[in-house]
Amino acid sequence: MLLDFLKTAFVTILVTLDPPGLAPVFIGLTLGMTRAAKREVALRASVIAFVILAAFAFGGGPVMSALGITIPAFRIAGGLLLFYIAFEMIFELRPQRKKAFANDAMTIDHIRNVAAFPLAIPLMSGPGSVTAAMLLAGRAGGDWKALTGLLIIIALVMLLSYFVFLMAEGVSRLLGTTGNIVLTRMLGLVLAALAVQFVIDGILTVGK
Repeated sequence: MLLDFLKTAFVTILVTLDPPGLAPVFIGLTLGMTRAAKREVALRASVIAFVILAAFAFGGGPVMSALGITIPAFRIAGGLLLFYIAFEMIFELRPQRKKAFANDAMTIDHIRNVAAFPLAIPLMSGPGSVTAAMLLAGRAGGDWKALTGLLIIIALVMLLSYFVFLMAEGVSRLLGTTGNIVLTRMLGLVLAALAVQFVIDGILTVGK
């Protein structure tokens, strides 16, 4: 029984978080950063996302209910925030980011900001993965072994995400400057579509 739960939990968290699908997004968000900065972003994002998912798994349900926050509202909010980032990626509206590309460097504050938002939130610990973590914790039914296993599984998926992000750097070098610019615009469109889908899902589930 416990093994079946752990298998289900691993597949669910892995699919909803989708590390391979986040790799191209990581490339677009860290374009122009040094190798050390990219590693720091990958590590920070993975740690932050782990803390968030673990927190929601063990106490997210009661807290959100107490605050009157619903999952549909969470989906809509995450979608709107993600669309803002997609808009900036498509039209390149950040002067600081342009300067960073030229200097091939990023400030510490900017690295921390990118790691936290939008990478850790809402891409890694977004509505899908947060909802999955809360549902799996509820399915555990207070069994400390199952809850501990869920926590370990979340950590393993985050570790996998970290290594996927590190490998994404090699892809970035192969693409070159022009390829990275084109990829950033394309990813902006994909992120915009994903953001709209988050909002649609939130609206459709209101009242259910």
